[in-house]
Amino acid sequence: MPNPWTGIGNPYTKQEVVDRLKATLAKGEPIIAAGAGTGISAKFIEKGGADLIIIYNSGRFRMMGHGSTCGLMAYGDANAIAMEIGEYEVLPVVKEIPVVCGVHATDPRRRMWHWLGRVKEMGFSGVNNFPTHTIVDGHFRGVLEETGMSVEKEFEMVGLATRMDLFSIVYVATPEEAIKMAKNGADAVIAHVGTTVGGSIGVVNAVVDWDHTVKVSQDIIDAAKSVNPNIFTLTHGGPINTPKDVEYILSKTTADGFVGASSLERMGVEDSLTTLTREFKKVPKP
Repeated sequence: MPNPWTGIGNPYTKQEVVDRLKATLAKGEPIIAAGAGTGISAKFIEKGGADLIIIYNSGRFRMMGHGSTCGLMAYGDANAIAMEIGEYEVLPVVKEIPVVCGVHATDPRRRMWHWLGRVKEMGFSGVNNFPTHTIVDGHFRGVLEETGMSVEKEFEMVGLATRMDLFSIVYVATPEEAIKMAKNGADAVIAHVGTTVGGSIGVVNAVVDWDHTVKVSQDIIDAAKSVNPNIFTLTHGGPINTPKDVEYILSKTTADGFVGASSLERMGVEDSLTTLTREFKKVPKP
């Protein structure tokens, strides 16, 4: 059945999003996906030429001045927050590029087939697994796995999204997770190497190990490609913070691009508002 919305922006079919990203790579450009927690962020991220916008519940906390880790805590309904940001702020102002909705797949209160239907109906072109348990480790990760909030729920959500013709771009932290996501039909995997370093509320005590970042990223890329050679692969987190950092990681891996949330939206606001305010303060008083 043809897509009745073709040519007028969101929503796009899964194949239409894939074709757009292929066209970006064919031009010799990296794929750049950006998180947006407010309408004005989304509006000007689109103006800057991003290929995708992703709505995270953490974006609301970022733009309130708090750390992105708030998105992993019990500070609200993650699915409802992402939907609200999309419905009332982002989708009304984004004119042309695909918008992806963050989905908390392990929320036991959601019938995932029903929720993804609402996501699609709202006009989102795809889904992302956030909040994600892939970035939780140690004893707590074990508890989650044993008590019905397993990362397997995220794999299942992606498989369901694939059947519903929703594009999926997903976080993974290990090659094994990349393989499972690819087998469930993920269109793009994001190698998540940890919380973004830097800025006013980024982590400061993390070890910034570029060798580790490069190796983990490439291992995840290779694992995903072993299942689907055509899958898109992107990088995110850790020391990958600035355009120079992205240039470096892309030169050292075979990644297709980068996903920026804190490193694009939050740090862009922090720097520009600080600099602009200082310029105003320099105005002499007659």
